[in-house]
Amino acid sequence: MKNVIVIKMGGIASDNLTKSFFKQIHEWQKQGKKVVIIHGGGHYISKMMMRLDVPVLIQDGLRVTTEETLNIAKMVLIGQVQPMITTRFQQERLSVVGLNASCSQIITGEFLNEKGLGAVGEVKQIDAELLEQLLQAKYIPIIAPLGLTESGEWLNINADHVACKVAEALHAEKLYLLTDVPGVKKDNQWLTQLSTFEISKLKQAKIISGGMLPKVESAVSAIKAGVKEVHITNKIQHTGTMITSKGVLV
Repeated sequence: MKNVIVIKMGGIASDNLTKSFFKQIHEWQKQGKKVVIIHGGGHYISKMMMRLDVPVLIQDGLRVTTEETLNIAKMVLIGQVQPMITTRFQQERLSVVGLNASCSQIITGEFLNEKGLGAVGEVKQIDAELLEQLLQAKYIPIIAPLGLTESGEWLNINADHVACKVAEALHAEKLYLLTDVPGVKKDNQWLTQLSTFEISKLKQAKIISGGMLPKVESAVSAIKAGVKEVHITNKIQHTGTMITSKGVLV
């Protein structure tokens, strides 16, 4: 599908929903671009887990997901974060549809490492046909990063991974991975551009680690699958660190 821009909202979602953010969305729509949003919710999930005195365990940037953690994630993502985001979009006169895995099984997943990570999943398939129908009808799909296995088990999936798989499925021209920092950092400088080859070297040198690791790994996957540009940034108005198949460290 042409002219698709996929945005993953991370960090504290409400911080992303500024007037300048919505101004850019409106501008893209005027240009004929079609926008898809995938929202995270790690901040809100951790906050709720602490309130409920449930341990927060992170391994390689992924949340270890017990049955109790999964239930909290579903409650927070579908019951708190998504309604907050969809309401703000509607206040800005944008037509949106909130989606989760139970909506026509839009995200089919499988366990990533059930023994070590619990109900953490990876995307097996995206229902691109449903998303294309919504985009053609001028809706902005807003998707929670939860999946269902083929046998109906819920999975907690990293939102960056979901965003990249959605971008791949829709052949998006651009993917924005919004986070709380303006890009990838090396030697106390924010990088403006990275190639997939250079990312491999930075990972080996442990310069890219922690929560940034799943972002860049998902970005590389998206680029290899045909997405033209991936931007890791804190604002969609800023290019941040642009990841392409070719490039040099700047």
